[in-house]
Amino acid sequence: PLGFTDHVALGNEEWNPWDADEKNELAASQQRYEANLKMIKYARSHLEQTNLRVQIWGKAAIGLYLWQHIFGGHLEPADVTAQWREGSQKAGKTYFSFLTGPSVVPGYFSVEAEHVVLVLNGREPAKIAYTTQWLHYTQTLMETRKIQHVAVVLLGNEQCNNAWIQPYLKRNGGFVSLLFVTYDCAFVNEEDIFQWPLGVATYRSFPVVEPNWSMLHDPRSYLCNFLGTVYKNSSREALMEILKQDGLDRLCWIAAREQWQPQETNESFQNYQDALLQSDLTLCPVGINTECYRIYEACSYGSLPIIEDVMTPGDCGNSSMYHSAPLQLLKTMGAPFIFIKNWKELPAILEKEKKMSLLEKIQRRKKLLEWYRNFKAWMRQKFINTLENSFLPSDKG
Repeated sequence: PLGFTDHVALGNEEWNPWDADEKNELAASQQRYEANLKMIKYARSHLEQTNLRVQIWGKAAIGLYLWQHIFGGHLEPADVTAQWREGSQKAGKTYFSFLTGPSVVPGYFSVEAEHVVLVLNGREPAKIAYTTQWLHYTQTLMETRKIQHVAVVLLGNEQCNNAWIQPYLKRNGGFVSLLFVTYDCAFVNEEDIFQWPLGVATYRSFPVVEPNWSMLHDPRSYLCNFLGTVYKNSSREALMEILKQDGLDRLCWIAAREQWQPQETNESFQNYQDALLQSDLTLCPVGINTECYRIYEACSYGSLPIIEDVMTPGDCGNSSMYHSAPLQLLKTMGAPFIFIKNWKELPAILEKEKKMSLLEKIQRRKKLLEWYRNFKAWMRQKFINTLENSFLPSDKG
């Protein structure tokens, strides 16, 4: 962008060289400009002083969602199978570094910050046993004053059985200052325990998708898609029936399988991404939990999620802060999704969809992609603010 100095340089031919007043005026305004610039730079450097160094130890796949999707951070080497990957980023008053990979093992890497965020998997007993080793290692570092503060980002249990983490929290006599936990965990209080988004399936290497022109503007071949496992006697079975009875399955990309496959083949994964890109709506029937990776993956490709808005069995539900379970976080953040209570509502939605013009669909995609971008920015800002408020000494002296 042309700054003030460029205009001055460009305008020189037009200045009357004999008019000393104008010359002086110009020199004076030039000085004012430079003085202002100095002031701005000084204020900025002051503002941008790094007061906090935080090391994030990514020991669960959701760490990659945090770092690459929410923070927009990079990792070296780029190879996802590398034993050791790291990246860093300055944000707010904080300098963040992120470590991940199989060779990040307790005691075998250098702890380079006094403040640590542990990203852990608490989904099932076997994972919890591994996670507890990390907590004990971190506790030792706290006791020997190697580090000052610890926050945990936890991939919670799908039924919200997360009680095992409670004793580690500072409020209960432990050492963990802050907890960010996935799913509608009832003990979220927005003071030291916050809900965290599940995000995309980074364990299947779902990429960071940059929206492009064609994603926004091209007509899509399918009204909707559902690629996934259909469990016996589940609402997913009911969904399949509804799609079949009205011949709607011919207008949608449906690929149902009986068994869950953790390891995608390259082809099935390509297929899945194409389905999201080629359909205007993505059907999100409940699985073990209402919240699923599919919701965020659909957002990445501008395919609007239709969500079965019902509570799944277990201990998830309303917290003292939120009364909009399931998916409290997404609803609180104003997600522009279609929420339904029963798949019987689907045929009417698809009928309406058939009549929608491409222009209307483009508007809707824009709104969805814009919302998703903002959602990630909000989460990043909230995460940084929460850490800074908790870890930095307060000025209230």
